[in-house]
Amino acid sequence: MRPSESLNALVQQQKAFFNTGQTRPLAFRLQMLRRLGQAIAREEEAITAALAADFGKPPFETYATEIAILLSEIKFMERHLAKWTKLKRVKSSFLNFPSSDAIYAEPYGVSLVIGAWNYPFQLTLSPMLGAIAAGCCAILKPSELTPATSQLIARLIQEHFPAEYLAVVQGGPEVSQALLELPFDKIFFTGSVPVGRIVAQAAARQLIPVTLELGGKSPCLVDETANLTVAARRIVWGKFLNAGQTCVAPDYILVQEQVAGPLLEKLAQTLTDFYGANPAQSPDFARIINDRHFQRLQGLIDKERVYAGGETDASTRYMAPTLLSGITWDHPLMQDEIFGPLLPVLTYQDLPQAIAQVNARPKPLALYFFSEDKKAKEMVLTQTSSGGMCLNDTVSHLANPHLPFGGVGTSGHGNYHGKASFEAFSHQKSVLMKPSTPDLPLRYPPYQKKLDWMKRAFKWL
Repeated sequence: MRPSESLNALVQQQKAFFNTGQTRPLAFRLQMLRRLGQAIAREEEAITAALAADFGKPPFETYATEIAILLSEIKFMERHLAKWTKLKRVKSSFLNFPSSDAIYAEPYGVSLVIGAWNYPFQLTLSPMLGAIAAGCCAILKPSELTPATSQLIARLIQEHFPAEYLAVVQGGPEVSQALLELPFDKIFFTGSVPVGRIVAQAAARQLIPVTLELGGKSPCLVDETANLTVAARRIVWGKFLNAGQTCVAPDYILVQEQVAGPLLEKLAQTLTDFYGANPAQSPDFARIINDRHFQRLQGLIDKERVYAGGETDASTRYMAPTLLSGITWDHPLMQDEIFGPLLPVLTYQDLPQAIAQVNARPKPLALYFFSEDKKAKEMVLTQTSSGGMCLNDTVSHLANPHLPFGGVGTSGHGNYHGKASFEAFSHQKSVLMKPSTPDLPLRYPPYQKKLDWMKRAFKWL
């Protein structure tokens, strides 16, 4: 059997299982969520080891951003899923009197989840939580760039779930391409904008609903009223977490010019406070995922613009957390998402200018603004567009399951996390329930003498 045939057979097997109705009862969904949560908790050491093997991820970051966030999401879903799955009653229309109307969250069916390499455990399994909660089956395609984590995910799912319900398919881009040709009921993709376009095109050919979690250059604005000490700590943390390989990491700083110097000083000091005089020796700083990405990032380091950091070691794929000052909008660093530990700093004169500069570029996945000025915060909130936003913080908004997470424009389509994950894998089906009697004759032919009555009735709506 050719690989494409075996993949299609797996999809058909899951479709057959989904059609039995076994995934739909609330009790089944809750049981599967608990089973996954227990499995993740038992595999903590193995997860930590896999991510350390793939790109030297520190244990603290692994637990906080890969394990704890999943366990928290599972508990949140367990608490709220019964409410989400209830038939939602809505007002009926006068035209349908008498009737009762409702919305039913119907599972799409068999879903494809393509995960990302930068948080390979969490970004593969988190969307799957939505599929489970919604009552779907799912096939997972973890990233081939993190083989240790990919193999761990495959083992975990195989040991705890039947393949006709949840399955993992490993391989490179050719496997993803083959999967995209199959008749899924829903596709969820996390990754880069260029690959997101490929996924969207493939989904469009079959009219498959798709959620795209992409990226972009997330700006971090700092004005003259900001608490620069706090701003420096929170920016450094958000940027250099996972060695900058985070889709919502601050991609660049846009700081009011009169406080640019003091902010740079505090940023540099914070780097030393966090990672020591030599971050290469720090146990808390990850490495670049592979040689190709390392070479790409190394080519972006403008030595004449390095304010702090800049050191690299190709043999270990180490790249120091690096600040670059005096950067302009036409600099190579500002053309594409950096996705690494390089933080360019640009300046602006006044806030309207900064907002105009941000708005002149594609809508980012996240936007951050540090300020103590209430009017300035309101201006940035209402006059910019981004997938999400933090005021006086970075990255942390994605950890709240009450907040939907997703992009806008080229940074993504659709949301997930918490209830949004459930909704991402559910079709909102409209349901009208009408009794057999009375059966009012108004809408039936012959229509003579009914039009005037109908017009008068509509005036009261």
